[in-house]
Amino acid sequence: MKDKTKAILSGRDPEAHHGAVNTPVYHASTILYPSLDAIRGRAPMEYTYGRAGTPTSRALETAITELEGGAGCVLTPSGASAVALAILSVVKTGDHVLMVDSAYKPTRRLCDNFLKKMGIETEYYVPTIGADISAKLRDNTSLIFTESPGSQTFEVQDIPAICAVAKAHNIKTAIDNTWASPLYFDPFSHGLDLSVQALTKYVVGHADALIGSVAANAENLKALKDTHAQLGHCAAPDDIYLALRGLRTLPTRLAQHQSSALEIATWLNGLSFVDDVLYPALPGAAGHDLWQRDFKGATGLFAVRLAPCSEDQLAAMLDNMRLFGMGYSWGGFESLIVPASVQRTAEPYEETGQLLRLHIGLEDVEDLKADLADGFARAGYTG
Repeated sequence: MKDKTKAILSGRDPEAHHGAVNTPVYHASTILYPSLDAIRGRAPMEYTYGRAGTPTSRALETAITELEGGAGCVLTPSGASAVALAILSVVKTGDHVLMVDSAYKPTRRLCDNFLKKMGIETEYYVPTIGADISAKLRDNTSLIFTESPGSQTFEVQDIPAICAVAKAHNIKTAIDNTWASPLYFDPFSHGLDLSVQALTKYVVGHADALIGSVAANAENLKALKDTHAQLGHCAAPDDIYLALRGLRTLPTRLAQHQSSALEIATWLNGLSFVDDVLYPALPGAAGHDLWQRDFKGATGLFAVRLAPCSEDQLAAMLDNMRLFGMGYSWGGFESLIVPASVQRTAEPYEETGQLLRLHIGLEDVEDLKADLADGFARAGYTG
């Protein structure tokens, strides 16, 4: 089946739920065992305790597994917790982790604080390193973590090249696949071992639930599931249900996000006060060739770098937007705009100007362009 069809069918079993199209929400902690043999483990049961899974969670795990092409999947309470789980399922005290320098900020905080306290060293590498990452490897390197495109600056990584190096040295690889979703990037066919998503974003799609997932290939699934159980991770049943509901419309929504984002990115690229548009789907943009090679589509999140402006000018623009809200997260039906800040340690980040991160929602694209144009005018940008 094609991915569009998988998004509709995966994880559904109406016959098991009296014909209901959607899997019901199971609120459960205690699960009753029918016999002593069952509770002693001599007669295995599919469900044993709410934290260990219910039909609701199994439905979403099955769907994400099928869409990402992994061997299995676990759910977590948020995208940040999914990142932490993926890393902790691989690393141990004394290990060395290679982390992409464009990583999601909570990922950096985990590395610079929690992992450091645990005696795990993180080294950041430039996103465009490709096969040259081999020069960064040490005897104790256990994980290479990728995010493509990168947060804030949207560099596309050469994932197959990185994975080839990692496999040659028996090093695990992981990706934060939230931007593309499994519909637009196949993590396991490109050689990765673990794939993280903040399902909060595009899968939920309505800015009303927090939930994450980690999928693994067969070699890494047991370690992932064991770590998941030991940390006591579980997602809330109502949030799982909202993710399942969002998943059914994901292909349709992503197509519209992509169409509108590309139109707005093209329009922005033609404005004299726009120094750069950081959207790999835009012809001529940085990373466009790699995006064309490895991705099946683009979503609605990108950045634009404007000519320098004062804080007062920026406030004049952002404080009075009609359609673009200021708020963190993205992937919902609504358009968002926030000032972006870039933190780098592998090499200095020397770009100047005002960087804005845009999420292009499902509103009419002409209305969105008009809102941006009005904002630019308030900030004193012309041309």
